[in-house]
Amino acid sequence: MNFRQFALVLALASVTNAFAPNPVIHRGTSLNVATEELTEESIMQSLNYKPGKADTEFAKKFGHLAGKEVKTVGEAFSDFTSELGFSVNALYKNSVTDLVGTTHLIVANARFQKDPIWSTGLLLSLDLLLKNYPEKDIGEKIASALFKAIGLDEAEVRGEAKQLIDWSEGKTKEEIEAALSGEGDNVVAETARAAKSDEFWMYSRYFGLGLLKMMEIAGLEMEKDEAYPIMEDWMKNKLEKSYLTACSDSDLYFRVKDKLDMMETMMKEIEIREKKRMAERLEAKAEAALKAAEKEAEPAPAN
Repeated sequence: MNFRQFALVLALASVTNAFAPNPVIHRGTSLNVATEELTEESIMQSLNYKPGKADTEFAKKFGHLAGKEVKTVGEAFSDFTSELGFSVNALYKNSVTDLVGTTHLIVANARFQKDPIWSTGLLLSLDLLLKNYPEKDIGEKIASALFKAIGLDEAEVRGEAKQLIDWSEGKTKEEIEAALSGEGDNVVAETARAAKSDEFWMYSRYFGLGLLKMMEIAGLEMEKDEAYPIMEDWMKNKLEKSYLTACSDSDLYFRVKDKLDMMETMMKEIEIREKKRMAERLEAKAEAALKAAEKEAEPAPAN
């Protein structure tokens, strides 16, 4: 097939596509052009492409993972549901679903490396979401089910977070910043040095939340506008990483926190109203019982 024929076929295809929805191309779908057949296999063969075998540093580091089976978000949530064994409260269902899906996608990434700052951020997220869960025991089971569904050791995560929080206690902003710059022999400095030395280091939401927890422990003002410039400085100048996503996650944290605080206030008001109504009902019953008793105690009229 010469170039002119091929160009004509492409032109006709583009005109057709302008008036019809784009077709869904499935794995193995082939397109017959004249007597030649283009398939995914033939294209990969012509490109001499082999997954994980590229001559790049990334492929050299992660190429061994090519073809590895990865659990889908749906499978992770199914595991979470089976492990939990309870229905999630309707008010929390969307948030818990997002938590499971987001955390699974982070952990399933080949570049993911768990560290104490990340572990602290994950626990902060769980605490923020579940601290006012109506049934405390189920709230704790939701956290445990999440760890099992995404393949993390809960005790290990909590141990790492405790290690970081214990170190952060009593530290000033300047001391934390020195550690984030990689100075010293402590858990934060070790994490910072590891991140700086890894060109493929991956930031994720819980790492940013872990930094927010350190700000809180250091006694810094925990307001959105106050935390933003500190987050920018810590990520950009101390850790030497991009700060945009971390600052966005910081803003998101404070927005979610405000909404949850509002929901908590609303639930407490509802609880107070319910208790007041119950007290009024009990008072009414007591008054009715008292009147009935008084009526029975009245002497019978003489005949």
